[in-house]
Amino acid sequence: MTEVIDGEFTAFVNERGAALLRVAYALAGDQHAAEDLLQNALAKAYARWPRIQGDAEPYVKRILYHDQVSGWRRRARRAEVPVAELPERPAAGPDTDLRLLLRDALRGLPPRQRAVLTLRYLEDLSVEQTAALLGCRAGTVASQTAKALTRLRQLVPGLDELTSRTEVTR
Repeated sequence: MTEVIDGEFTAFVNERGAALLRVAYALAGDQHAAEDLLQNALAKAYARWPRIQGDAEPYVKRILYHDQVSGWRRRARRAEVPVAELPERPAAGPDTDLRLLLRDALRGLPPRQRAVLTLRYLEDLSVEQTAALLGCRAGTVASQTAKALTRLRQLVPGLDELTSRTEVTR
């Protein structure tokens, strides 16, 4: 029995692992934190694997979203560790500065707003689907989306220009 479960779980991770890591990265904003977040989510999913009905990906994504918000709350209680020197940044291209600014702005959003933006724009879910996944009302999703986009526009002045260029090239 456990060999069957192990095989199914391994096949799921091999098939959907890269997509789940992209979602985790969008939530965490850091490769190492994303890997840790995904690893914890997969460990939790594995423990419940026999009871997961149907497609396991939404179940794992829900774990990712909830763990990211819970992790943010835990990290707020931990002290930061200062370093003597900042690491060097790689040379930037024309759009790289704007993308880095956007990435930093996304990292600065509260976890729920970041989760809402990830679900709505990266995962392309509707307001209702996002609300169901996060366990809140559709109005909460709409207001959090509006607040997050307003904050991003404040933090990244060239964001509207970047999005209009992206829409033209589609």
